[in-house]
Amino acid sequence: MDVPRDAAARRAWLRAMPKAELHLHLDGSLRIETALDLARTRGADAPRDVAGMRAALVAPMPCRDQAELLRAFDLPIALLQDADALERVTSDLVETKAAEGVRYVEIRWGPRLHLARGLSLADGIAAVARGARDAAARTGTEVQLICTALRSDDPEANVELAEMAARFRTDGLTGWDLAGPEQRYPDPTLHAAAFAAARAGGLRITVHAGELGGAPQVRRALAIDPERIAHGPSAIDDPDLCRELIERGISLDLCPTSNWQAGIVPSIASHPLGRLHRAGVKVTLSTDDATVSDLSLTDEYERALDQIGLEADELWAINRGALDVAFADEPTLDRLRAEFDAWASNFG
Repeated sequence: MDVPRDAAARRAWLRAMPKAELHLHLDGSLRIETALDLARTRGADAPRDVAGMRAALVAPMPCRDQAELLRAFDLPIALLQDADALERVTSDLVETKAAEGVRYVEIRWGPRLHLARGLSLADGIAAVARGARDAAARTGTEVQLICTALRSDDPEANVELAEMAARFRTDGLTGWDLAGPEQRYPDPTLHAAAFAAARAGGLRITVHAGELGGAPQVRRALAIDPERIAHGPSAIDDPDLCRELIERGISLDLCPTSNWQAGIVPSIASHPLGRLHRAGVKVTLSTDDATVSDLSLTDEYERALDQIGLEADELWAINRGALDVAFADEPTLDRLRAEFDAWASNFG
């Protein structure tokens, strides 16, 4: 692939590249100006200036521990307790991603986090779906949604959530995820009934794993038979696990900057993205939390080249390969594949 040598030209090339992002959290990706307006209009106890709000929403690089990272989500969740706020931030996020050439994006969020002020599950999910649908129509970027359950929630409540989420399949909600504190709740099979309900409702399955606990925790996630694992870079430490991921066609949705920020890897340069890809494990590349990590997907791609050491052809293969594991229907993905391939043909 013929990549511009000049740094500015190469960044422009990366920004123009049609990109797919599969691992992106809504509550970690608020625009600073939107957060300021929500804080003002909701009377929230929050900073009222850009610098203060940025300091509240962007986590340290790196954090001392996962608890410090998770504190950056407290304010966004407090601000996102009504349908209008959820719709607005979803629309914002799609527009932000579209502006940097993201042509396909999957946005995940935990609907049960947004019920503190009386919002119903149905109304909260509908608001996010509405924001995604309207922004997709304006920008042309394809959007799918992933409902995220929390490990710390009651298993029966997560069954209810799965059944509710499945009602929104025709509104672009196509995936089911489990996230939250792995150290306290390491076994995803505690929520086996919720995964079963999600599958029965036609939702496709991913799960967060390996943010703590290393390769054994990634292996533990295989018990619920996911199509994809969110994170999981420590799989590189277990060759047998890597072989199983390859044999089962399970991909890892990797987020190098976020993983460094959270202390999963000691540096971006040491992230095993390239090693996993070269070993034949399916991997995708995403930001995880655009605001918490103060990061665009273009930034992440640039770091993959400069710090992790990917070749341009490898980066493109990872990007293009995301369309083969995405939670969208085949006609949509075929259209996107044709668009991506047409762009790539111009660079040899």
